[in-house]
Amino acid sequence: MQKVEVQPRNKSKFDLLLVATTFSLVLFGLLTIYDASPIAALRDFGDKLYYFRNQLIWASLGIGVMGFFSLFNYHKILKLSPFILLFSVVSLIAVLVPHVGTEVYGARRWINISGFTFQPSELAKLSIIFYATYIMSKLKNFKIRIFDAAIVYIFPVFVATALVVLQPDLGTALIFLAVSLSIYFIGGAPLWHFFLSLPIVVAGALAAIIAEPYRLTRLKSFLDPSHDPQGASYQINQILTAISSGGFLGVGIGAARSKFAFIPEVHSDAILAIVIEELGFLGAVFLLSLFLFLIYRGIVIAKEAKDFEGKTLAMGIVALLAIQSLFNFASVVALVPLTGIPLPFISYGGSSLLITMAAIGILVNIKLNSK
Repeated sequence: MQKVEVQPRNKSKFDLLLVATTFSLVLFGLLTIYDASPIAALRDFGDKLYYFRNQLIWASLGIGVMGFFSLFNYHKILKLSPFILLFSVVSLIAVLVPHVGTEVYGARRWINISGFTFQPSELAKLSIIFYATYIMSKLKNFKIRIFDAAIVYIFPVFVATALVVLQPDLGTALIFLAVSLSIYFIGGAPLWHFFLSLPIVVAGALAAIIAEPYRLTRLKSFLDPSHDPQGASYQINQILTAISSGGFLGVGIGAARSKFAFIPEVHSDAILAIVIEELGFLGAVFLLSLFLFLIYRGIVIAKEAKDFEGKTLAMGIVALLAIQSLFNFASVVALVPLTGIPLPFISYGGSSLLITMAAIGILVNIKLNSK
């Protein structure tokens, strides 16, 4: 009798764990915004579901965008990256133009077209990752010289960063620098370039802080929360009060007092305070675990990518997710100053949610095309 060989089944390359974790975070964010935003929404728009409804629409669009990028070959995106970055820079310039950019609380960060509001700096985050990966892939077989890197890599990132600082949005500008530096060294740049660039970045950040009095006041509030408790330190003090009220198990879902206008913009950058107040330390650990697992899956995808471009692009996205999420956690518990960096998937903001889901779609794409 002839022996019949049974071929091993091909293991699916679709990363179900990554997608499931992403949808869990999106759902968690929607429920948190539904819980935290009614008071502010009723006060600002006369509709207690305003923020929740908008975020739900953006989440629905995000699913479509995530599906598109999971199927669209990432190599084609990288080839278009110089044009995508150029479009982002033009958008960042447009934000600063009166009657084009929308000013909110003294900051110009949004473009409003026929009721459609978009934040170009969110697109710029992904554009920088694309462009940085593209440039490093071109340099991978050559010795990276600091002069060449300054022209083709550092200067375009610097332009985008400077435009964001002018909005003003120092937190996002620091993300640009951190992500681009991460990709630069993941891509194989000499370590001494890092030591050369670090003091320049620190000096630039200090100059930006000194140039704007409110940033200097915010830094003083971080160093001494008792400084100006009814002014600059008010938000962080209210956040810490909410967190301490949560204790180990929290006060219960829907029972947070801080959402009753105690914390300014509670549905946005400080939304984690409501999570901790209602779900306690355990809730914070659960949410942090989801983010850490998402980051872990991204690292696994980067390791399994079939080429240099896939590995570098995946790690750039991992760097963005890790920096934003961990920095938001750290700022809410006063380990670092509050800089307005949103918590991915959780904070209110359609542009942020859409771009983050697009980034996850690219990770899925890299996984589908892995070894």
